[in-house]
Amino acid sequence: MTPDPLPTAAALADRFAGALQARRQPDRAPAMAAYMRNQFGFLGVAAPGQRDAYREATAGLPRTLPEGLVVAVADDLWSRPEREHKYLACGLVNRHAASAAATADLLPALERLLSAEPWWDTVDSLSTRAVGSVVRRHPELRRDMDRWLGGDDMWLARSAILHMNRWKADTDREWLFAACLRRASDRDFFIRKAIGWALREQTKVDAPAVQAFVAEHADRLSGLSRREALMWLERRRRRGAI
Repeated sequence: MTPDPLPTAAALADRFAGALQARRQPDRAPAMAAYMRNQFGFLGVAAPGQRDAYREATAGLPRTLPEGLVVAVADDLWSRPEREHKYLACGLVNRHAASAAATADLLPALERLLSAEPWWDTVDSLSTRAVGSVVRRHPELRRDMDRWLGGDDMWLARSAILHMNRWKADTDREWLFAACLRRASDRDFFIRKAIGWALREQTKVDAPAVQAFVAEHADRLSGLSRREALMWLERRRRRGAI
């Protein structure tokens, strides 16, 4: 049996948008916008509704789609004003990046999305999943992480710091520690928070190494970074787990 032809990018983006529109709750939109400091418009579709919309829009499609189609749909959704469109775009891109079909050419598209109307919601989703997946599969892209880390775009720097968050034991700890020190003097909250978050994920793999790093560089790491780095261990200690 011949498979059904794939929809065009415009048609698939409209399918996502339509699934969201069918679930919009205008009375919830103001609170969602306020949570994001009223920077973005919302349809009022909460996370469960977003997941349902995603499933509806992708029903009947192959799990692996052509990379060009994924990028075109994401770009289309990103151009739409309500924030939920970007959340569904993140889901589509993250799923593709986790597949063997993702190529190194995906990274420029990710960089574009990360830099367009950036805030922690979309940046953290893409950096810890899509960016992490594609860089892990294509180690030559590590040089781009160095570039992001040293650049002036705070959100790209945050993405570089966080991109190995899901690598667990495969994390390049030497690179991560050096990255944290390279941006340790940055006064931006989101950079300091990212440093602590990335280190905290490593405490789940090698707590002594992170504890030693934080202790050695306590004079360089911000209080926020230090607290975030050791938070998981402190919670376990309070529960008597360690």
